[in-house]
Amino acid sequence: MRETARDDVRNGTREDVRDDVRGQIDALVAVGRPAEARAAARTALADDGPEAGLFLALARAHLAEDDDDHDDAAERVFREGLDAFPDDIGLLAGYAELCTHSDSMDRPGRHARGPVLLARLREIAPESAELKRAESAGSSVSTNARNSASVNRVQSFDAARAFAEAPTPRAAADHAAQWAAAAPRDLRLAVLAETTAALAATGRTWLRLLLCRGVEYRFVTGVVVAVLIVLRITVLPAIPYGMAAGVGLLLGLPFLGLRRLLRAARERAADRIAASVSASVSEAAPRAEAGDGAEASDGADAGGDAEARGDAEAAVGGDRPGAPELPPVPRLTRREYAFAGAGLALLFAVGGTAYAASLEYPRYDIVAHDTFRGLQGFELREEFDPFRAVSDGELNDSTARVYAAADAAPDAAAEYLVAVTTGDFHEMRESFVDDDGLFPAVTDQDGVVHESWQAETGPHGAWMRCLRYTEAGTGTPRATCVWGDKGSIGMVLFTAADKNHEAVEETARSVGTAFLRPAAD
Repeated sequence: MRETARDDVRNGTREDVRDDVRGQIDALVAVGRPAEARAAARTALADDGPEAGLFLALARAHLAEDDDDHDDAAERVFREGLDAFPDDIGLLAGYAELCTHSDSMDRPGRHARGPVLLARLREIAPESAELKRAESAGSSVSTNARNSASVNRVQSFDAARAFAEAPTPRAAADHAAQWAAAAPRDLRLAVLAETTAALAATGRTWLRLLLCRGVEYRFVTGVVVAVLIVLRITVLPAIPYGMAAGVGLLLGLPFLGLRRLLRAARERAADRIAASVSASVSEAAPRAEAGDGAEASDGADAGGDAEARGDAEAAVGGDRPGAPELPPVPRLTRREYAFAGAGLALLFAVGGTAYAASLEYPRYDIVAHDTFRGLQGFELREEFDPFRAVSDGELNDSTARVYAAADAAPDAAAEYLVAVTTGDFHEMRESFVDDDGLFPAVTDQDGVVHESWQAETGPHGAWMRCLRYTEAGTGTPRATCVWGDKGSIGMVLFTAADKNHEAVEETARSVGTAFLRPAAD
């Protein structure tokens, strides 16, 4: 009886030490120290011999590197472990996850082994959590990398789920703290505890809303920006596009605070795990010595040992609930699919509106006056065509005329020169008016340019530019303004002896509106 008790104590102590080593290895991987984890696993395998949990921990320490060479090394560890323990559920599930995640083009052989391993798992452990985790490996995110986008998603998913299932934020934080205490080396539970504790604090209601309803908030932000863009395109062209971008950035600012809070929670959780590892290492030696003392004790009683172990288990467990098995995190939830679809529809709607608006242009009719303001008009198109740069496919109608007194001498300077064309100029931009590309520029042979400026809106809200110059042949002070919008291009040249900018622009607008009128629907 005494020998049996000593064997039980010896085996129990060895198993406790192995559990402790496996926990330390997993914790080192969790806090981003996979090289130390691999060294600890190899040392334990060399000292204590093959053990399925140590093989699994070593493989995970390789996988944490997220590197092709380490993936190959992890596969070798899995195969070595399965050679020694062919029916171990943990090794089968871990190897199946590796194979499922592998690229079918880059590693076709490894990828093809995934279904075989899953079939074996279904055979020996059809209802196990390991099987469910392995089956969802291809559709869930990895939690290996400490600061990867996947870890951010896992953190947000777990915290949102905890708040949704608890009656109050404080209750969610308390439950998470109890789970983390029951599994002090589980980084995912530690992150959950730190995150819920931070978000359950007073004044964090808005951040909790962003965490739990972030998809909806982003969609509403997109709708607001889309509405501003559509208004800019359609009925409020004076609104700059920068306003829509600024509103989008302003509405996105609250996520910066949430991101900072989540990052700080992950850092505190990593510190907690590191402290747990350090405490485990310092406690390992005294516990092993206690096991040796129990083995050497002649007065030990099997029933007493069993009772002592029962008391110890009760002390550890107490009334505190054990840590739950957190579910795999899906790459996309149904809600996210739905809002992604709505977002794409919104994007297409805005894009379609922008494209339709870009093709749309205002329609005008030209009113070619034979006389204008008491002056006689003469057609210039045969002698002077200012619309040579406009393609025939864009141009609908045009006129170019000069106006002078009916009794003026043949070589007298004209009072007005008006050139107007209508058509589909939907690619017209303000820069086209400003770069002197619409009409031939005034050269030194034409006269001496005194000033040029970007004018206020031209006829019917078109972009306009004006200049003043002295005509070379006659010495007459002249002003000319050119304008353009998506449906018309025009120029007016007239005598302007003492007119300021406002007077020049007003004259150009009045002449332009006299020769152009919006077309009847």
